[in-house]
Amino acid sequence: MEVLALAANGADAVEAADRLDPEVVLMDVGLPDISGIEAGRRILEKRPQITMLAVTAMSDSHLVGEAIRSGFHGYITKDTPLPQFVLAIQSALNGHVVLPRKSASRAAGATTDEEESAALLVRQLTRREREVLTLLTTGANGAEIAKQLTVSSNTVRSHIQNILTKLQVHSRLEAAAFAVRHSVVKNGR
Repeated sequence: MEVLALAANGADAVEAADRLDPEVVLMDVGLPDISGIEAGRRILEKRPQITMLAVTAMSDSHLVGEAIRSGFHGYITKDTPLPQFVLAIQSALNGHVVLPRKSASRAAGATTDEEESAALLVRQLTRREREVLTLLTTGANGAEIAKQLTVSSNTVRSHIQNILTKLQVHSRLEAAAFAVRHSVVKNGR
């Protein structure tokens, strides 16, 4: 294997791949300007024949799934022993998708016990409680929620108490964090 170039950020990586047309790109996921996954996506749009591998210290199944959906041929963690690292690159060049064993089932859509438990709790929420929870994730207080939903402050307090009970959390902040962590709402919506 011959290293053609090193890039310090996503923009440089896209430019180098365009200029050098490498066979393989090892893309760090955490870059200072854009995500490595976005940089890889840009490279693959122009040069789909490149074998693109995400390389990162994070064994995150969500990132694994995002990388694969973006056209990457694999995901290698930086703690992979060198002989296995080289084998992973060769395997990807031979057309195989390379994933860390511990992330493969999650990337394929399997859920953890924690996710299943969270989903069960979320299913208990009414439509109105979900609306209140969504507003909580935006930082809205009780009066703001009441005004937006055109209900009384007492009704909002009742909904919030029901949310805390059903999600088995102790505060509005915990409820909002639960909602974001388990994708009950996305980006405050």
